[in-house]
Amino acid sequence: MTVRLTRTHWVAITAVVLALLFAGAATVASAGGDEHTTAAGAPGGDSADAGFARDMAVHHQQAVEMSFIVRDRTEDADVRRLAYDIANTQANQRGMLLGWLDMWGLPKVGTGIGPMAWMKSGKPSEHAGHTGEGEHAGHETGDGSLMPGMATQAELDRLATAKGRQAEILYLQLMTDHHKGGVAMAQGCAGLCTVAPEKSLAQGMVDAQQSELSLMADMLKERGAAPRS
Repeated sequence: MTVRLTRTHWVAITAVVLALLFAGAATVASAGGDEHTTAAGAPGGDSADAGFARDMAVHHQQAVEMSFIVRDRTEDADVRRLAYDIANTQANQRGMLLGWLDMWGLPKVGTGIGPMAWMKSGKPSEHAGHTGEGEHAGHETGDGSLMPGMATQAELDRLATAKGRQAEILYLQLMTDHHKGGVAMAQGCAGLCTVAPEKSLAQGMVDAQQSELSLMADMLKERGAAPRS
């Protein structure tokens, strides 16, 4: 019962955030006329707004991928429901992020801009480059940069071959790492981004994923396991 109440609370928070976003998405706030703003008032390609949209779209895509994988590797109703919730929510949010990039006339892949550069060059500094600790801290991209909390290809391969309780535990552990990285990224945008709907989305991600982290910790405990970190 505790798990269901927690999940309901999380879904309710997400629904409110999405409603606010759809209501405000048509009006893009000006970034204040600084060097990260285009003449038309939309954020520039090197802005925190653009960087977060690009990086979180990639981050969300992996969460969707992992969620679809585990739905085929277990019959557990709670894990399958959680996976569906995460896949549905993050696919929708990813669509918003990519839609904003189109609206701003910006490419979905930054040229000459590495992942997380928007956090490392801005403030608040405590969010910059945050990837956690240990060998599972982040996913190494082609240029050696880290995306906080992302699973490696080897970990995705392990998830794709695991079954039953083993798959459930691995998914919950990987998604816990993923959410921790996502929260750090979203906190960065909440402090650095200038477009009001995007800042609202970022703060909604923080609130929802922190709630989700508590839920996954309970689910891991029920299975005699714990988060890896």
